[in-house]
Amino acid sequence: MAKRATPVKRQRRERGSLNPEDIIQGAFELAEEVSIDGLSMPLLGKHLDVGVTSIYWYFRKKDDLLNAMTDRALSQYAFAAPFVEADDWRETLRNHARTMRETFLGNPILCDLILIRSALSRDAARLGAQGIERAINTLVKAGFSVDDAFDLYSAINLHVRGSVVLQRLYDKNKELEAEASAYYEDIAIEPETTPLLAEAMARGRRSGAPDDRNFEYGLECVLDHASRVIAGSAPAAPAKKTPAKAAAKTAEPAKKAAAKRAVAKAPGTRARRTAAAS
Repeated sequence: MAKRATPVKRQRRERGSLNPEDIIQGAFELAEEVSIDGLSMPLLGKHLDVGVTSIYWYFRKKDDLLNAMTDRALSQYAFAAPFVEADDWRETLRNHARTMRETFLGNPILCDLILIRSALSRDAARLGAQGIERAINTLVKAGFSVDDAFDLYSAINLHVRGSVVLQRLYDKNKELEAEASAYYEDIAIEPETTPLLAEAMARGRRSGAPDDRNFEYGLECVLDHASRVIAGSAPAAPAKKTPAKAAAKTAEPAKKAAAKRAVAKAPGTRARRTAAAS
């Protein structure tokens, strides 16, 4: 009778070889397969081929691990987005917004960690604030007031994040239920009752959808408003004198002197002076 083969045991890591960086890296790898929602300490232990207690030694609960992942994700994201430059604030701010959106859309894990999770670690919150401070400082150097610079960057930030989160929630619903749809897909279009809506949507427009067309339109609206704000806050340039005006101003004293001489030479002027003196 043939001997049953003995299953080969998975080789565990050597004691003491695990470190926080390995755990965080493994968590990102696992999240790519099961998502942030499906990530768990036992699953991560199996992925890293270690006992789950080894993970708890460094991260007491899942939130602690997610905070560490968020810190790393935010650091990488902060360096990925191009900086805003004062001498070309509009174009560089446009590129900044586009890159933020593309980065989040291209990395669901990043989106879930930074935009959808309600809790951020203190380090992540500080890093985010420093990034915003840098952008506002650049806009102030470009000529905006502090309030206008704050409002402008907040509007851009909200526009990017809102667009990304709507798309991410739609994708997550699709993962859970293939037949799931978004509100902008369920709008009832009836040419008889909504002819303008039907006409616009027949040309590919989608009301409220976080697509490229709507994102770009909203972005340009914010930038157009900012251009008007900074144009209105700039000091008015002194009016340039035309050659005709300059010549007229130069000739004015000469005209007044000639008029006085003419009055002095007029007939009867000396008699009136003598009468007035007596």
